[in-house]
Amino acid sequence: MTDSSNAPDSSLQRLWLCEAVRLREEHAGPLEDSEANRLARLAGGDISQMIERRALHLARRDGLIDAQRHWLQGARLAALLLAVLALLGGAALAFAALGDGSRPVNVFWALGSLLGLHLLSLLGWLLGLMLAADSGGALGRLWLWLCSRLARDARSVQLAPALLVLLQPARLTRWGLGAVIHGFWVLALLAALGMLLAMLSARHYGFVWETTLLGADSFVSLTQTLGALPALLGFSLPSEEQIRASGILGLSEDGARQAWAGWLLGVLLVYGLLPRLLLGLFCLWRWRRGSARLRLALSAADLALLRQRLQPGSERLGICDPDTLGPAQPDQLQPLAGGESAVLVAIELDDSRSWPPRLPAGVANAGILDDRQQRQQLLEQLGRFPPARLAIACDPRRSPDRGTLALLGELAGSAAATRVWLLPAPPGEALDGARLADWHQALRELQLPFNDSAPLTWLETGHD
Repeated sequence: MTDSSNAPDSSLQRLWLCEAVRLREEHAGPLEDSEANRLARLAGGDISQMIERRALHLARRDGLIDAQRHWLQGARLAALLLAVLALLGGAALAFAALGDGSRPVNVFWALGSLLGLHLLSLLGWLLGLMLAADSGGALGRLWLWLCSRLARDARSVQLAPALLVLLQPARLTRWGLGAVIHGFWVLALLAALGMLLAMLSARHYGFVWETTLLGADSFVSLTQTLGALPALLGFSLPSEEQIRASGILGLSEDGARQAWAGWLLGVLLVYGLLPRLLLGLFCLWRWRRGSARLRLALSAADLALLRQRLQPGSERLGICDPDTLGPAQPDQLQPLAGGESAVLVAIELDDSRSWPPRLPAGVANAGILDDRQQRQQLLEQLGRFPPARLAIACDPRRSPDRGTLALLGELAGSAAATRVWLLPAPPGEALDGARLADWHQALRELQLPFNDSAPLTWLETGHD
């Protein structure tokens, strides 16, 4: 049976792996998937569930699940690095706005230092939201690039493209990257606000405005307009007299300094931090809502081909004519009830051997597997009725090729306990010692116990 212990818990991650497998097959051709298709059919369910189980089996077999885990670790590390940069950048903005206190602070110059880059970035994001496909911006693309670079796994090369292709039909890229971008800006503006509070608490700052072309009335109107919303939240607003007086360099009245400091903090909070926080929460809501609705695109041509392979016409429509020829080889397996069956099967034995041996009561004979159809039939039967003990007879005169070893692994996965029986040579013949050693080495690598003598007692009783 398939091992789902390391399968992703998130539906989005599972769909992501399905898309990665699809892209891989699109570029490199169909993968060898007979075992994956068999297990998907055995588990049942609708076509979406079968395609997902097939893709997860292939992803587990080819290391894509581990690669996805490494990619997500890289994503978290990239987010941490950018978060640290955002905090440092926000603190730098506050220091650039106020300086060291040796000279009065130009309030509108300070405001431009605190909010200028934020407003330009916000405008670019809004324009991208209306005109572009992803609205990720430079910061979002930088984060995706860092995710891929930090993954350090060659198998993850198609994970980022697969994620973008998966999200594109529902336009979820804009909301996912939007949540990331606004999250970084929230951190930066929080750091700026915190540094601003610390600096205003520890030093005396005088506030002025300076102009050559504009009059005092323009600054009074602009200051009061910007301060109206923060004033509703309790932040101070300089009076008209204080605003006009601040045009004189060197004004150091305590009330004026406190009013300007409160105004600056309020404007940063209302026009900087709050919009980013609200937009970030909105993007996160849209992302979660959209990702919960993601489904496989079953109308795609390549998935239509998979439908034919996972649900052949004979299985979907039923058998129209009765089978008058009887079952094909291997012999019909009669599993014992309660999962306590014991089964003996042989792989590619020639006519020089008498088969099967005399079997104890309760041990079923699964015949000799010679072709692909017989193997698939037995694997599906063992999948429905997993035996408690399975003995697999092999002829050690043949080389242990990769196909045979892969079949041994599949058969072993269908039973609670498995042993490989390396048959003795027929009378008058001798086994090749080097080839027998190759069998022993291969079986040890597969972690399959093996016997040189008949394991019939073990099959019957469960011990030797």
